[in-house]
Amino acid sequence: MTTVSVPGFLSLTIAIVVFFVGTGLNSRIALLRHWNIPEAVTGGLLAALVTLCAHEVLDVSIAFDLSARDLLLLYFFTGIGLNARLEDLLSGGKPLLILLGLTLAFLVIQNLIAAGSAALLGLPEGITVLLGSASLIGGHGTTIAWAPIIAKQFGIQNALEVGIAAATLGLVVASLVGGPVARLLIARYNLSGPSGSRPLIGLPKSSSPADTDDLNHISLLRTLLVLNVAILIGYALDEIFVELGIRLPLFVACLLAAIALTNIAPRALPQIHWPTRTRSLALISDLSLSIFLAMSLMSMQLWTLGDLGPSLVLVLGIQTLAAVLYMLFVVFPAMGRNYEAAVISAGFSGISLGATPTAIANMTAVTKVHGAAPMAFIILPLVSAFFIDIANAFVIGFFLR
Repeated sequence: MTTVSVPGFLSLTIAIVVFFVGTGLNSRIALLRHWNIPEAVTGGLLAALVTLCAHEVLDVSIAFDLSARDLLLLYFFTGIGLNARLEDLLSGGKPLLILLGLTLAFLVIQNLIAAGSAALLGLPEGITVLLGSASLIGGHGTTIAWAPIIAKQFGIQNALEVGIAAATLGLVVASLVGGPVARLLIARYNLSGPSGSRPLIGLPKSSSPADTDDLNHISLLRTLLVLNVAILIGYALDEIFVELGIRLPLFVACLLAAIALTNIAPRALPQIHWPTRTRSLALISDLSLSIFLAMSLMSMQLWTLGDLGPSLVLVLGIQTLAAVLYMLFVVFPAMGRNYEAAVISAGFSGISLGATPTAIANMTAVTKVHGAAPMAFIILPLVSAFFIDIANAFVIGFFLR
């Protein structure tokens, strides 16, 4: 096996090309547009298939340097924080608690499904959480953290490989099911976003009377400056968390810093042009998310899915079915049966099967077509990127005991 290492700048450039490939395919294939599949997902999955062919046919493994991806993630979540007005946070209190409760309930359900499936199929003891919340709700990061513990406790030598493969497949499925779920709900209940609204991430598919703010090099540079200041504060806040013994992803600290900054600075300095809810911030957030997602999907090592075996693929199929049914018949009704609830249901696929950026990408694809859903973009990242990681650690520990 020959390994080809792609340096960071070239990886970023390839990701941009991958995004344009996805954009071209979505413009030509009506089915992709109809089901709100993000352009980065289309191009990223195609690129992952190309690397799979290189691995299987040419015996070449392609490894991308993803350092640029981490910075894009910070820009993206900081942009979400800058859009979080205090009145939205206050109005999102009850929905946030409801969504948190729904997610906690599904976290347990997901592990129970994994436990029952593993028992019926005679899979090794201890593999439950690797087919449940560790790899699906937790994603690759949680899998990498828990796999060595599971391997040592239960003697599963390929625990990491199984977990990574499950998380990879979950990411693929989450990228594909969120848009169709929202499409079904919006069509079934004749829903739409607020009249004349524009999405918080990305520019709308068609022009709107609300698009009156300037979008030029000045506004873009001003927005980048505010984003950079918020990220710098996030770095400092993350160091404080570390000193206090609190371990959270860096983007959570940046998100919290941006929320605080956007609710203090405009009131303290009313003369400055703040980028909240502007097209410049929406555009930068969309670019960051699109390239991040393209890099994440094109770098997936799909050949690891071959290690799962038919029985494990069956378990993940059951998990996917359970997640979709939960979105349609539990999440959507509980969140109010309205347009925001449909957008949150699309994002729940990322919570339950993939990752927070996948959830936001699914919601973004929907809101570009149907209109803004500001509450969804505030409460979902807080649940999936903050509260649920803490709860997941306790649930994984319980199931391992």
